[in-house]
Amino acid sequence: MTDYPVNLDIKPDVKAFFDPATNTISYVVKDPASDACAVVDSVMDIDYAAGRISYTHADEIIAYVKDNGLKLDWLIETHVHADHLSAAPYIQDKLGGKLGIGRNITVVQETFGKVFNEGTEFQRDGSQFDKLFDDGDVYMVGEMKCFAMHTPGHTPACMTHVMGNAAFVGDTLFMPDGGSARADFPGGDAGELYDSIQKVLSLPDEMRLFMCHDYGPNGRDIQWETTVADEKAYNIHVGGGKTKEEFVKFRTERDAQLDMPKLIIPSLQVNMRGGELPPADESGKRYLKVPVNGL
Repeated sequence: MTDYPVNLDIKPDVKAFFDPATNTISYVVKDPASDACAVVDSVMDIDYAAGRISYTHADEIIAYVKDNGLKLDWLIETHVHADHLSAAPYIQDKLGGKLGIGRNITVVQETFGKVFNEGTEFQRDGSQFDKLFDDGDVYMVGEMKCFAMHTPGHTPACMTHVMGNAAFVGDTLFMPDGGSARADFPGGDAGELYDSIQKVLSLPDEMRLFMCHDYGPNGRDIQWETTVADEKAYNIHVGGGKTKEEFVKFRTERDAQLDMPKLIIPSLQVNMRGGELPPADESGKRYLKVPVNGL
């Protein structure tokens, strides 16, 4: 593992916001030594059937930041989500801060730019974001040193962001009884996902891990926080010393049985643009495309 600057003595305050429509958990992460914070994986609401977007979930985050006198330094996207739309530009407009994602967003943009037949006006260089993170990149939230770990497999651009004793794993891992994310999207790879999970699990056992999604397996209440130690011991897909070969076989067979996420078509078009809707036409209207047999 790269020599990442882990510091378990820094214990950020983490406030979770659960969106039941997409089973997504967004976070406000506060530097314990200042009023600075970061927002991780925000959600923009969409009524897909009606073609309407709204910002109820994002407004809750904005109100929390304002009510607690916080200053937003960063908006972090752990990856290009396929199951919800990012509200990062909306929050950035209200609170400021820089928007960051993994450098391989350019790979995702190139792949899905073709899928959605985007024209040359769609930039595939990641310029929709303020920062493209490389593995090991360090950034500051107030006085708190944070760093990014490249953890591909679910998508090429997936990053785990570590802030003190808290790591935000995106879709790389779920809670121990939830296992792991699928690896069959374009650019996904089950073997890479296994290696990325092992990278996360090489962090100290006490490291707190925060999930991007939870679906309450077997009817339990929704949960989003666990530890490296618990994942290593109990994760149903990789825990207890399961081999890479075992994981790849299981993940490949399992993924072949899964339906596409309900919001994958609008999510990819919006999220590869950093949370912005496609540009308006000459009448001022915006449209999302549906690629027939394209996914």
